[in-house]
Amino acid sequence: MDLLRSRLHKVRIPEPTNRIHKDECCVSFDTPRSEGGLYVDMNSFLGFGKEHVAWNFEKTENPVYLHIVQRRKPEPDEADRPLKKPTLLAIGVEGGFTDQEPEYDVTYEIVILPEFISLPFPSVDLPEKVRLAVDKVILAESADRKQQLASWVADKKNVSAFAMDLQQLGNGVIVPPTGWKCSKCDKTENLWLNLTDGMILCGRRLWDGSGGNNHAVEHYQQTKYPLAVKLGTITADLEAADVYSYPEDDSVEDPLLAQHLSHFGIDFSSLQKTEMTTAERELDHNTNFDWNRIQESGKDAELLFGPGYTGLANLGNSCYMASIMQVMFSTHPFISRYFEKQSLKAAFAISQADPTLDLNMQMTKLAHGMLSGKYSVRNQEGQEGIRPRMFKSVIAANHPEFSSMRQQDALDFFLHLIDKVDQANPGNHELNPFTGFKFVIEERVQCPSGKVSYNKRSDYILSLSIPLHEASNKEQLEVFNEKKAAMDLDGKEVSNEEVVRPRVPLEACLASFSGEDEIPDFYSTALNSKTTAIKTAGFKTFPDYLVLQMRKFVMEAGWVPKKLDVYIDVPDIIDISHMRSKGVQPGEELLPEGASCGSKAEPAQPVANEDIVSQLASMGFNYFHCQKAAINTSNTGVEEAMNWLLSHMDDPDIDDPLSQDQKPSEDAIDESSVQTLVSFGFQEDVARMALKASGGNIERATDWVFSHPEASSSVSAESSTSNVKDDDSHIPDGSGRYKLVAFVSHMGTSTHCGHYVAHVLKDGRWAIFNDSKVAASVDLPKDMGYLYFFQRISS
Repeated sequence: MDLLRSRLHKVRIPEPTNRIHKDECCVSFDTPRSEGGLYVDMNSFLGFGKEHVAWNFEKTENPVYLHIVQRRKPEPDEADRPLKKPTLLAIGVEGGFTDQEPEYDVTYEIVILPEFISLPFPSVDLPEKVRLAVDKVILAESADRKQQLASWVADKKNVSAFAMDLQQLGNGVIVPPTGWKCSKCDKTENLWLNLTDGMILCGRRLWDGSGGNNHAVEHYQQTKYPLAVKLGTITADLEAADVYSYPEDDSVEDPLLAQHLSHFGIDFSSLQKTEMTTAERELDHNTNFDWNRIQESGKDAELLFGPGYTGLANLGNSCYMASIMQVMFSTHPFISRYFEKQSLKAAFAISQADPTLDLNMQMTKLAHGMLSGKYSVRNQEGQEGIRPRMFKSVIAANHPEFSSMRQQDALDFFLHLIDKVDQANPGNHELNPFTGFKFVIEERVQCPSGKVSYNKRSDYILSLSIPLHEASNKEQLEVFNEKKAAMDLDGKEVSNEEVVRPRVPLEACLASFSGEDEIPDFYSTALNSKTTAIKTAGFKTFPDYLVLQMRKFVMEAGWVPKKLDVYIDVPDIIDISHMRSKGVQPGEELLPEGASCGSKAEPAQPVANEDIVSQLASMGFNYFHCQKAAINTSNTGVEEAMNWLLSHMDDPDIDDPLSQDQKPSEDAIDESSVQTLVSFGFQEDVARMALKASGGNIERATDWVFSHPEASSSVSAESSTSNVKDDDSHIPDGSGRYKLVAFVSHMGTSTHCGHYVAHVLKDGRWAIFNDSKVAASVDLPKDMGYLYFFQRISS
């Protein structure tokens, strides 16, 4: 006790703003439930496992620690445990799914280093400062708890801005309790009651053809009546009813729903639930063939344990992160950088004051947690895995999406990870494990003059379009489509087992990248005018690791996002040596300075495209206004110019003369429209370009994106590429032969929903990493990948 009193100046009483790490070690995945418990530094409030607390003493000389040990209580018999059926799509809230956590006994003691002298807690003999400090640590919310939601609900509803002042027509409509049918077709399911006029109409058509006929949303577009409730979801529990706001484009809460229903004679207390809500339907719709096959559900798979086979527990829609990190820590650059060549102690020694905020420390912690085998231990349900909360907190810091509990695109996270690791290793290519993923693309552009230009850019991923017309099973597809059309006429549905999907060879996707592309409106410095040029691309260097992204998401009629239901035939070994760029060839003449690959440089004074202007003028628009419209939409097209014209006809400066430096309009764009397009899976920069070119109309903007693929590719390039500089000699190069070593698959209708799973080739066999589940692959879904990872075969 005297020793403790002599160390009181090293004990701090925590303030409410202090981050208290009492759930997990900051340099390992040890917790109070681990064999040695957890030691909380009573000065910095950082937590350390038994093996690591001495490192902290050596570094900080902080001697006083709160030792927390949790031991599992004996479980009651299953028969004595009441089971409740979940009534809410949620975890950790009343009515939701329980995480079925076992109960633990917790013990505390004060430990003084370096001798590990222990004193009991609680004890009246302890100094008051120690008692007060420890009490506050025990009662405080931990740092991890603060950063995660105590509970989460899928798409938590907001109160609609239109609910409180909703106007309801006195048209005498009375809705019967049963026997509903769409007012415009024969649909009797997926029906929505418009809360303004009482019209009953069918819902949206889903991407696979199921659902409704879009009559409810079309009714909103005609009337602008904002709210509708799904019939069949209304019960005495009105909070469970599915209310949709068309202008807010989301499921919402209507606090006055009882009043709004009674307007149409609906007694909600007597209604029974007969329809799934939107969230339930989405979950049910996604539990299909793809989910089962990609996750290898129903397969009697051998569970795997040991070094390199550690699962990552889902932190709440974190499978996109888990799948990428499982792949990264199966590659030699990451294993070498953060595991073989860097110990936990070395990373801690060079870390900043708070190692929980140090990316190098948390990457090393994650590497040792995944690769040591220490946490890959069999339990009753397989393995618990590790929870990479500190890593997620650091890697997602200040990022509005990755720091949320929402699902994200695995590709976006991969590119974000590249940026973060690059920032942590500025200019040090030997320490940056992504150096081996980097390559140089050389693009060649030839204009009708015969002259050419070359441009080089570096990249980390190769994004490939999927040419469905190159499917290898065209005959089977034709037979299936005829059969499906006949079954549709008879009102029958095709089962998943009967569906025939296009099979496109990976070679065809690679050929679509290296093939010729037309560049319209290319400004040629040889001709001093705009023309159509031909662009080809090839590899200037081949990386050690080649990452391929399959562009599976397109937009179908009605501007509904659609995921291509397609298989990619991917061989185990590919040879892309023929895709190497040859550079400037003898006899080729370069374009005069000023024209670069893909350049759309304008003359000093912008010139309106005469074809666009004349077509608009023939419709009766003012010729001068037509010129302005063409210039302000960068001569994109007639439709875009007309949209701009219609939305700017009343502008006070519409008749002002064109200035010498007239440039495309920088009018403010509706942020809600931008976010709507982003929710479709488009990048924000592309969304802004499309809205600008389409006068702010979302549907036309969506169409614009798909009719101008070069816009998406250019922005994608900017997000993952950079111009090659003279000091890029560190970029690796070698053979163009590769073997497939991993792939990440996606299930769901959008990259921002659904689930991600990784398959990795380890120790000569394929393993599936599905969050905390790690098992030997039985039926490898190699043809269903979203991201493919290839490793160079050494010559």
